[in-house]
Amino acid sequence: MPSSAHDVLIIGSGAAGLSLALRIADRARVAVLSKTALTESNTLYAQGGISAVLDAGDSIESHIQDTLDAGAGLCNPDVVRLVVSQGKECIDWLLERGVPFTEVSTENGIHNLHLTREGGHTHRRVVHAADATGRAVETSLVQHVRAHPSIDLFEFHNAIDLITEKKIGRDGSRVLGAYVLDTQANKVRTFRTRIVVLATGGASKAYLYTSNPDIATGDGIAMAWRAGACIANMEFIQFHPTCLYHPHARSFLISEAVRGEGGKLLLPDGSPFMHRFDPRAELAPRDIVARAIDHEMKRLGVDCVYLDISRKPADFIKSHFPTIYGRCLELNIDITSQPMPVVPAAHYTCGGVQTNRDARTDVPGLYAIGETACTGLHGANRMASNSLLECLAFAKLAAEDIIKTLPEIPSPPGLPEWDESKVTDSDEEVVVAHNWDEIRRFMWDYVGIVRTNKRLQRALRRVELLKQEIAEYYGNFRVTSDLLELRNLVIVAELIIRSALSRKESRGLHYTLDYPRTNDDAPARDTVICP
Repeated sequence: MPSSAHDVLIIGSGAAGLSLALRIADRARVAVLSKTALTESNTLYAQGGISAVLDAGDSIESHIQDTLDAGAGLCNPDVVRLVVSQGKECIDWLLERGVPFTEVSTENGIHNLHLTREGGHTHRRVVHAADATGRAVETSLVQHVRAHPSIDLFEFHNAIDLITEKKIGRDGSRVLGAYVLDTQANKVRTFRTRIVVLATGGASKAYLYTSNPDIATGDGIAMAWRAGACIANMEFIQFHPTCLYHPHARSFLISEAVRGEGGKLLLPDGSPFMHRFDPRAELAPRDIVARAIDHEMKRLGVDCVYLDISRKPADFIKSHFPTIYGRCLELNIDITSQPMPVVPAAHYTCGGVQTNRDARTDVPGLYAIGETACTGLHGANRMASNSLLECLAFAKLAAEDIIKTLPEIPSPPGLPEWDESKVTDSDEEVVVAHNWDEIRRFMWDYVGIVRTNKRLQRALRRVELLKQEIAEYYGNFRVTSDLLELRNLVIVAELIIRSALSRKESRGLHYTLDYPRTNDDAPARDTVICP
């Protein structure tokens, strides 16, 4: 297929990728790749909101301290301050683009944004659009991106690999473009570009149970790794405490805001239990709540616990949580009078491609933003609703750096087209499905909420065997989306396992029975793995 040439190639179409595209489109020719439909991203499914200091009783310092507390000693304080201080500007930028945030009327008739509170926050500072904030942000940004003449959109385009100078036999390591599978035409395209930005989201599909959509397979992390970028803190996988437990409710998240507005976690006999694990009870950070639920489920041998907000007025529940209310009602659960069955599920990748304050990786010409990046904001545990804030803030920071440096970067050279002359169509697709299932099951069993060295070693032996098998398969057959995702997942799984094995302590989201305490005798350190 014909190659495409752009100034900036953005791989990913969530809040990070789309907001970056809009911020640079007046100064550059931009291509945005979406693995499936443009709106299908983790952003679309984000329910809670965006944390930002907007209330007079709140402060930047308070938001910083809450983030540092949740991050368990691993946040970069300078990055935390940098991101938190941009909260109001990011919300104003979204308002200018028509995002319909929920408002509340004051006594004098002035409409202010309604602020809710979530786990780890000491103040109400979460801006939201009812309980479907991500959908509101994503759909608004998509409208603007589709209308901009300098942005070319490529839906159903799955990136295969980054093209670097070394890959085509030249001196240097600069990224020059990417090979991309057009899944509708079933052909591989070559994209030439001066800058590549990875905005591909996280890797929670490495686990059997997850709140994420099927696209969250760690593609950007794996591609950056193969291109020579360093990866950091992959042991810190956040398990959201409350996914709906129902055979027909696959991946349906129950927002943190339900607990923020008074929802109580209950055992099957109706008794509360969170007060026994943390004085903040339901408002403790997610790692504490997820471990508490996991502990009670294993102690009692039950399949789930329950989240109950029925003591609130029915009208309040319906207006604040219309998406959750409607979905539960479809499953014959009336949350105005009944508790919701919930379980933890893999939710957010706190580690990722290591970047600096401008979102640059250590590969020249390659940036990473959003969940695929490790910026130093989240440390060992992400605080609720800081993720969309990070997407927006680092999109802004990356845009400023790209606009400044783009004139200095020469146009990319001609690149070799994709060569599939030595491969054939697969006659054993069952291998892909089987390996995908095996990875997700042993990651859930051995590399989950509670870990041990023995479990991690078992997982490492399995992932090393699978990596060899998948590499052999990849070398012999034409690429498909399923194969590309499997190839990325096995790399991400190995990075998570190796990172977890290297941390000889429990900290934040990484909890191991072999080292159940945080090592306070030595400075906290990031886990950095480089190719």
